[in-house]
Amino acid sequence: MNEIVDYTPPKVWAWDKSGGGRFSSINRPIAGATHEKALPVGKHPLQLYSLATPNGVKVTVMLEELLAAGHRGAEYDAWLIRIMEGDQFGSGFVEVNPNSKIPALVDRSGANPIRVFESGSILVYLAEKFGAFLPTDAAKRAEVLSWLFWQMGAGPMLGGGFGHFYAYAPVKIEYAIDRFAMEAKRQLDVLDRRLGESEYVGGDAYSIADMAVWPWYGALVTGQVYDAGEFLEVDAYKNVLRWTDLVGARPAVRRGRMVNRIMGDPASQLHERHDAGDFDTRTQDKLERAAVESRTP
Repeated sequence: MNEIVDYTPPKVWAWDKSGGGRFSSINRPIAGATHEKALPVGKHPLQLYSLATPNGVKVTVMLEELLAAGHRGAEYDAWLIRIMEGDQFGSGFVEVNPNSKIPALVDRSGANPIRVFESGSILVYLAEKFGAFLPTDAAKRAEVLSWLFWQMGAGPMLGGGFGHFYAYAPVKIEYAIDRFAMEAKRQLDVLDRRLGESEYVGGDAYSIADMAVWPWYGALVTGQVYDAGEFLEVDAYKNVLRWTDLVGARPAVRRGRMVNRIMGDPASQLHERHDAGDFDTRTQDKLERAAVESRTP
């Protein structure tokens, strides 16, 4: 058992810039831009500014699913926002999302650009814009939205709670890890029970609820985040594992997971996406190989 160190909070909290661990360079107690930087704008109706974190993957999966379903108006440019370098604090990004979090979307298909931020909001906006992946029947729609917002509420406990203290915090705090491990397993149990009675999270049909939940919980049970599979005994959640494989096998999901990815196998990384052909020609392995070949006499 870890030694418990007493801590008495001061009367007024003060920001210790050196106490943030891995994220000390980008976490701060104030909002707003830190530097002037305009956002690039591509040729497509939708401009996405993001990174392939679980929240970012939600939106690129949705966009790829819309295109796969034949919605040509969903063509998009995906620009890379390197959050560890502070791109989210540039003036252009803050104009689109004053909360300085990815993903952020600008819809330029109409007379005036429309900004949309927060991943759940973007999913609902796109679903309503294209009439896809969100049922129109009142009861079915309510079920999908309920599970979408379940993820939006549960996600911070999983990522900012369990993931942070288990994988990223500069010191291991037994109380914090135990507290959030309990919550992570409770959430997995909620999801496993739901998927024991329904093929997809929102019901019988694939929907934006699956697109929201899969990047978090699918990644968790397959060891793609936090490396905590054994610790959380994820093999016990058979229904979550079934659904994770089902959703992960979709071609649009595979493509969406590649967009704005900067980690892992270079063949799985498409730093920016401006054309459907980029998946075949501009993944990081191909760009790196071309760079080497260009330097070879």
